[in-house]
Amino acid sequence: MSKLGRVLVAMSGGIDSTVTAMMLHEQGYEVVGITMKTWDYANSGGSKKETGCCSLDSINDARAVAVQMGFPHFIIDIRDEFGDHVIDNFVDEYMAGRTPNPCVLCNTHIKWSALLKRADAMDCEFIATGHYAQLNHAAETGRWNVRKSADDHKDQSYVLWGLSQECMARSRFPLGHMTKPEVRQLAYDWGYEELSKKAESFEICFVPDNDYRGFLKRRVPELEAQVAGGSFVSTTGEVMGKHEGYPFYTIGQRKGLGIAFGEPMYVTEINAATNQVTLGRVDDLIRNGMSVGGMTLQKYATLPENGLELITKVRYKDKGTLSLVEQLSPDLASIEFYANVRGVAPGQSAVFYEGDDVVGGGLIHTSR
Repeated sequence: MSKLGRVLVAMSGGIDSTVTAMMLHEQGYEVVGITMKTWDYANSGGSKKETGCCSLDSINDARAVAVQMGFPHFIIDIRDEFGDHVIDNFVDEYMAGRTPNPCVLCNTHIKWSALLKRADAMDCEFIATGHYAQLNHAAETGRWNVRKSADDHKDQSYVLWGLSQECMARSRFPLGHMTKPEVRQLAYDWGYEELSKKAESFEICFVPDNDYRGFLKRRVPELEAQVAGGSFVSTTGEVMGKHEGYPFYTIGQRKGLGIAFGEPMYVTEINAATNQVTLGRVDDLIRNGMSVGGMTLQKYATLPENGLELITKVRYKDKGTLSLVEQLSPDLASIEFYANVRGVAPGQSAVFYEGDDVVGGGLIHTSR
């Protein structure tokens, strides 16, 4: 048994998780590799070739590295868990007129749960992933929180707001202090030239052709008949034309509306109950506050009674806005933006930062 401990490493076959496993192995951890089969591309109905993290090639790539490095590797099938939670939620959210972020749900509720369960079964003290994020442990409070990566461009702290204290205490993010070019160079230096050039995937794994409309239609065959004939309306309620169905639009969308208005128009609101999609000008997207539910706090157990001034991000690539975050209940918060914010979409994640530290996050309920 290694003095550093036994660590279960999630290996997708991509460069980040592979370098993670190699780094920990080189550092002296007793590494066990595991690849999670979350989705069967053959069931997606999409047109794109199977190339993602669930593909046979990726699984074989992960196993090959484990064999070469001399540590065990296992494959686990969590398609049922993934489908029941992530995919069903994805469909349900669009049907409710919201815009989901399946990667957040998958990371914090499916993958970590599956990893911890298998880590316990394999006597592993730790789990590790190839996320670009860091972990902070405050000695004075004993609490853990996610911290931004050293690579601003690759930082993935936004999708990890839902990690519990137990998950963070047992997690390792070896790439958090590195940049992507440094990771590629490390793979090259270790003799994995082909791996060092491996392309990244930015798609939702179960929508490999990026056609979420087509995916919804395949998952809900009667969907088009149910939602066809709805109306585009103006911010004052005037009917502006017909649309294909409210689930096929997202807040802030400008292209693909299927109708010309003579000036740029944006989706500003989606009403599932009436099958109406509200369109407005870019300034109609401006919001000065929102409510957030399903909240998880990391850095602090609770927020001060009068709230806390934090930077709030409302989407992955958002730079963030200074805000007053007031906790209304253990899992509900009200956020007041100190500057105008555009395109706040119910269903997306709101993540609160204090410097580089994730204070917590939740799901956007309503905006104002």
